[in-house]
Amino acid sequence: MTSQLAPEPVPRPIAPEADRPTLGQAHPPTTDDMAAVAPALLGGRELALAPVSEASGRALAQVVIGWPWLLFFGILAIVWVSTSAGLVFAFGIGLPMLVLGLVVARWFARVELARIGVQTGLRILPAEPRRGGPGWWSRFFAPLRDSRAWAATGYAALSTLTAPLTFGVTLTLAGGGLAAIFSPVYGTGPVLEEYLGWPRGLLWLGLVIGGLACMWLAALVAQSGTLLQVRMARGMLGCSRTQLQVAVADEARARAEVRAAHVEQTRSLVVGAADEERRRIERDLHDGAQQRLVALGVELGAAKRRTATDPQAAADALDRAHREVQETLAELRDLVRGIHPAVLTDRGLDAALSALASRSTVPVTVRTPDDDTLRACGSSAQAAAYFVVAEALTNVAKHASATRASVDVACTAGRLRLVVHDDGRGGAVATPGSGLDGLRSRVAALDGTFDLASPAGAGTTLTVEIPCAS
Repeated sequence: MTSQLAPEPVPRPIAPEADRPTLGQAHPPTTDDMAAVAPALLGGRELALAPVSEASGRALAQVVIGWPWLLFFGILAIVWVSTSAGLVFAFGIGLPMLVLGLVVARWFARVELARIGVQTGLRILPAEPRRGGPGWWSRFFAPLRDSRAWAATGYAALSTLTAPLTFGVTLTLAGGGLAAIFSPVYGTGPVLEEYLGWPRGLLWLGLVIGGLACMWLAALVAQSGTLLQVRMARGMLGCSRTQLQVAVADEARARAEVRAAHVEQTRSLVVGAADEERRRIERDLHDGAQQRLVALGVELGAAKRRTATDPQAAADALDRAHREVQETLAELRDLVRGIHPAVLTDRGLDAALSALASRSTVPVTVRTPDDDTLRACGSSAQAAAYFVVAEALTNVAKHASATRASVDVACTAGRLRLVVHDDGRGGAVATPGSGLDGLRSRVAALDGTFDLASPAGAGTTLTVEIPCAS
């Protein structure tokens, strides 16, 4: 397919809408994260089935994998930062060491967010690192001014408490619960039996119930610890609210600049198209109607001079003058129709397209929605659709060598969609200055799209979409 669109300036890369989270997506409320990673804390069925739920399995995997990773980097961050701070004044090498530690903290933050995303399915937008100014000195020490790098260091240090604590409590509860549940298999031992003095059957029942309660608590602790880790990551590793708001504002400004440039170019196209239309009307009047009116004046003058001397010649001159009047009126009607068809105003787009199809030398099938649907589209959109069909059917009759054609009109999602298809020889191209190029400019002026598919030997399909508000 060859797509002919209004020329636009090349914008700087802008993230697609689907890839650009909003403020609510980047910083959702706690209940949203709770529903994703700790649904048992919301109560209901998930709370009752916490030990066997999928969320508990993911949370347990996060706890088991996360604690050695976070413990290692947390201890490393604490030792490295404290050592670097101590060496700043002692030997002067502490400052470069601190910069290196913050660079590693940036890397750690991205890896940690990726790990959380894989294990929980939550997307946390990473913070953009602070860029240095001109000069290598400013770029080298930029991490020292990066608040998110310091926050990542704090996250690693804080995780030396949260991750091992969650792992230890979860492991203790889960291990104890499993041991209690399977105690009837390997026995309870004489110490517990003598201490409690319960019958063996009652003791086993109590241990199984207690084991199930421990497993339930272990699932709650694992989910709670994962929720805590996720919220810490959002607040300390993810993109801050200020950064996200600035990024959204920058992208909105970039899009506005692209749109302004597009509007400027479209306006130039519209001005050029209007000037070309004015010249066409002037040319048609000069070469057509004006010449016929001159001929009409000559015939009437001849009839006037011969009225007394040669009545038959005067009558013939009047007949020719009458034919000139009729032909002139026909040309003027065609000219007015080219400016704006009266049938479009009086009877709507359906009747106007049917009139075009009836005048075509190639059989044309027109399919349109009901009148109420068409009236929802603006007059400019309907006029553009009319001229697109008129030009397309003219090209079909002149160049396509087609045996049939079709026109399909639809109004969906606030846009007027028009498809003109023929079974001709194809190969149509909207070259500059051609009728198709003029239609492309007309559609672009209305902020529409103009797609031309015309493979050789396979017919031509012209698809136009125009905003109904145009």
